[in-house]
Amino acid sequence: MASSCSPPPDRIGKLDLVKWRGDRGGCQGIRTAQIDDFKSVRQELKGQSANEVAKILGRPDSEQLDDRNQKFYIYFLEPGAHCQDPKVKTESRSVALRISAIGLVTEITFQRGRP
Repeated sequence: MASSCSPPPDRIGKLDLVKWRGDRGGCQGIRTAQIDDFKSVRQELKGQSANEVAKILGRPDSEQLDDRNQKFYIYFLEPGAHCQDPKVKTESRSVALRISAIGLVTEITFQRGRP
């Protein structure tokens, strides 16, 4: 992947990262059309650092702390209640990247809402 000094990539595989990063919260519905493209590159995201993921995918829509100093970066894939109020519970589809205590992506899951 890219070094910390270079600009973020425009694509990984078929995933258009410029469009992905531009659709904050999935509120424009652009990420919905990219779900299959995201699934095809998720192995490339595993093992990346939290900083690199934030650079590639953009700032997460939500962060959630977990036990043992782990956290989740959550990216919403479709519009929902969170688009009007980020603090409200939402059932919109999302993808969560589990970040280990040492700051690396260990797991990527798809669900409704936050994990």
